[in-house]
Amino acid sequence: MTARLVALDLPGGSRFVEALQTVWDRGDAAFPVDQRLPPPAKAAVMAAMAPASAIDVGGDEITLDGGRPVEPGDALVVATSGSTGAPRGVVLTHAAVEASALATSERLAVSGDDHWLACLPLSHVGGLAVVTRALATGVTLTVHPTFDAVAVEAAAAGGATLTALVATALARIDPSRFRTIVLGGAAPPPDRPANTVTTYGMTETGSGVVYDGRPLSGVDVGIDDDGEIHLRCPMLLRAYRDGTVPIRDGWFATDDLGIWLDDGRLHVVGRRTELIITGGENVWPHQVEAALADHPLVADVAVGGVADAEWGQAVGAFIVPAERSNPPTLDALRAHVKESLPAHCAPRRLVVVAHIPRTALGKIRRQALQRNP
Repeated sequence: MTARLVALDLPGGSRFVEALQTVWDRGDAAFPVDQRLPPPAKAAVMAAMAPASAIDVGGDEITLDGGRPVEPGDALVVATSGSTGAPRGVVLTHAAVEASALATSERLAVSGDDHWLACLPLSHVGGLAVVTRALATGVTLTVHPTFDAVAVEAAAAGGATLTALVATALARIDPSRFRTIVLGGAAPPPDRPANTVTTYGMTETGSGVVYDGRPLSGVDVGIDDDGEIHLRCPMLLRAYRDGTVPIRDGWFATDDLGIWLDDGRLHVVGRRTELIITGGENVWPHQVEAALADHPLVADVAVGGVADAEWGQAVGAFIVPAERSNPPTLDALRAHVKESLPAHCAPRRLVVVAHIPRTALGKIRRQALQRNP
């Protein structure tokens, strides 16, 4: 019997979990649909993923035209935008999902007394992996439709011991209420609580595979001569939804650059495509962002390379001012950055914006930044 892809077009909660289990029990694969998408974006991702049917909030399953089958053993198709913004599906097998669940549970010392809370978007692997690891290991699970600080703290008071958050969500709760908090998405805060664990991974690895700089069991990490991180592990995707297989000799090239620290931990420098080369000097956006975020007149910031006739690329700072009537000047920001970083890291362009475009997990959508200020 041909395996089908079924879209789960419903919010997080017990009905989502029941629908996922039903799809799996009959040998099909599930595609969680982002509930926040406007109709045109939703139509685009549905066309790209090509599910055969969809389960809606009422529990009804509707047959769709143009559905493409999946392979036996496929468990999930998770949409990812990659670096281009175009929707692309990552196909994860049941074996990969189970491997991720077991390795993460081992590292976190999860026991039958624990209780997972899922409160991040289930259309993203960071939120969905909480659900799948709880199902795979039989640990108690609570699923919220969205992140709500009051509801999260109430869940902790009701017995939840483990959760996955991003930095912005972490800042809105009392983290001491949980035994362990897994942090993904955007960079963690410098003063993160002791009960948090930072993760490195991506949709293609079925969630984090490196915790606090150390690979999980079964995960091999290699860094090539150009500094690019390569991963080999049982959690890797089988293929993309379009049939492309990005694995070569068992290894997946991440397009991330990294180094090994003296204590043996992996340090991820940044995305290869995010590197700014200005006047022959390399500048990593996150370093400049961290410096600028410390300025009292900056509420939020993103940094990106912008075309420049003299320098090739110039460092551009996209700033949300703390006070609209009193934005910082470019000279002030340059001086502030030069207090902690080399002069070539100081921004040469300043754009004042109303908000910084981010993904649901807090990552800056750099392709959405205005690149020609």
